[in-house]
Amino acid sequence: MKTTKVLSWTFVVLVIIGLIVLTKVDRSPIQDQPFYKETLERLDQSTFSTSQGETWIAGWSRVNMTPAEPADLVGYAPRGKYEFVQDSSYVKAIALSNGKSRVAWLNYELLIVHPNLAEQIHKAIKEAKLPLDQVIFTATHTHSGMGGYMPGPMGEIAFGGYDQKIVDLMVNSSISALQNAIANQDTVSINYRKADAGALVANRFVKDGPTDPFVRQLIFTKKSGKKATFLTYSAHATTLSPKFMGLSGDYPFYLAKDLEEGGFEFALYAAGTVGSHSPVRSGNTPEMVKLYAHRLDSTLNLRITNYSAIENNQIRTGYLPISLREPHLRVSDNIRLRPWLFNYLLGDTNAHLDITQIGNTLMIASSGEISGVFYEKWEKLAQSRDLNLIITTFNGGYIGYITPDELYDENFHEVREMNWYGPGNGKYFDDLILKILEK
Repeated sequence: MKTTKVLSWTFVVLVIIGLIVLTKVDRSPIQDQPFYKETLERLDQSTFSTSQGETWIAGWSRVNMTPAEPADLVGYAPRGKYEFVQDSSYVKAIALSNGKSRVAWLNYELLIVHPNLAEQIHKAIKEAKLPLDQVIFTATHTHSGMGGYMPGPMGEIAFGGYDQKIVDLMVNSSISALQNAIANQDTVSINYRKADAGALVANRFVKDGPTDPFVRQLIFTKKSGKKATFLTYSAHATTLSPKFMGLSGDYPFYLAKDLEEGGFEFALYAAGTVGSHSPVRSGNTPEMVKLYAHRLDSTLNLRITNYSAIENNQIRTGYLPISLREPHLRVSDNIRLRPWLFNYLLGDTNAHLDITQIGNTLMIASSGEISGVFYEKWEKLAQSRDLNLIITTFNGGYIGYITPDELYDENFHEVREMNWYGPGNGKYFDDLILKILEK
């Protein structure tokens, strides 16, 4: 009798806890949702800031932000502090102006750029009175980079906790990189280059499925002949073993190094549409990672599909906040954590798109980790409008993966644990980017 009472009370308690922390997945069509209509209307009513200059002016810089003491590694699963420095970790900056508008890209050898870090850097930029109209955050998405910059319970559990000393180092290094990039600006020409590296990337959901196979580059050349490049690719920076215990930038670090040894003074790699895309590599040791980077570097010159000058000295900039469905961190096919618990664990996700047009090259930076399977359709529309299209991710917000909606119920990590805002976001982002292209 006593055992029955204990079991009954235990059952009741578990049911109450379940009702408090769990709820059903909302599968109502996304196009019928108020937040969807609100964001599309916001985009319709938005106007881009536009300026027309007479020349391009650019500068670039890198600053070492490797901490003095080891920090936790972030990526794959919690591994503890790194045991050695395989590669120093840098923040990189490119500052560009047409004489009227001033934009800059900040790039980190990190898994993501957390909203808290982005907020502190924006604040520091304002305090330093840097002459910038737009700052775009990017990351290499290395899975062997440092943590210590993500606050909240989930940051503590899975992402190396929060260390204000590390955050201060990142913020101060970012300001130094921007100051140096602005200080060494000079007249430049800009070229767009696109190369087919499809042999080095695979769809990790669908065997032999579609991918975004291209490396896309901006190449800045000063009158002195010194060159810098901003480049993107869709393969995840996961070429190193999950058991590797060194601090490393993974293949983007070695790709940039190869480029800088082969004619560029400076190379900045920003993760592209990496959602659902994995690298096709021969092994996961540092030697194999370097070989993968060498092969990718060779492809840039051997498989060029487009090379053109960006001559119109126009800059357009925009910012689009994205309203979303309630958080949908699932524990099963149709059960998710309640929003209050998600928000407690992960905090603000800062969902938005940064929009930058440099001449005829449209650049969109996303808070969603977009899958490259959408890219072909977007690029066809861009080309019909005589535009180059470059999409990057990890823009100072993070809302999880954006993958094709038909995969939502598949048993993939990316569409279950990492799809944070419910079904329909594939269509949602598809519609948003198509609409931006039409503007």
